[in-house]
Amino acid sequence: MMRHFAVLALAFSAIGLVAAVPASEEKKAEEKFSAKCPVSGADAKKEQAAKYKDHEVYFCCEKCKAAFEKDSTKFVAKANHQLVETKQFVQVKCPLSGGPINKEQTVKVAGVDVAFCCDKCKGKTAEAKGDDQIAMVFGDDAFKKGFEAPKKDAEKK
Repeated sequence: MMRHFAVLALAFSAIGLVAAVPASEEKKAEEKFSAKCPVSGADAKKEQAAKYKDHEVYFCCEKCKAAFEKDSTKFVAKANHQLVETKQFVQVKCPLSGGPINKEQTVKVAGVDVAFCCDKCKGKTAEAKGDDQIAMVFGDDAFKKGFEAPKKDAEKK
């Protein structure tokens, strides 16, 4: 009798593990892409993309994509932010000074952790709010100083 219970318990455990695997894989697939439209701020869709800085920037709809393609200069900071948010670009230096980053001097800017070289740069960024903060860190000048596309394996060798 105990043997039957042990076999049943093992069988139910195995079924539970098999059922859990697809659910966790499904969750990972959902979490893989997350970005905000640089035009509207709504959730972006991977199907609504345009080329930007030799990468992809994503939009919530065709209307926002068209607005960006017509005049991207209005949306540069938020598009640059999205390049980092989607891991197409990574931080390599302080975006304010261009100096080496100190991981202890970090501020979350629109959901992205950004490191700075010193307390002064960190403090200046922490004081800014909303779009001003995004423009300060992800505007084109700051973006050129602090971020770059990760090197591909072939480029590293």
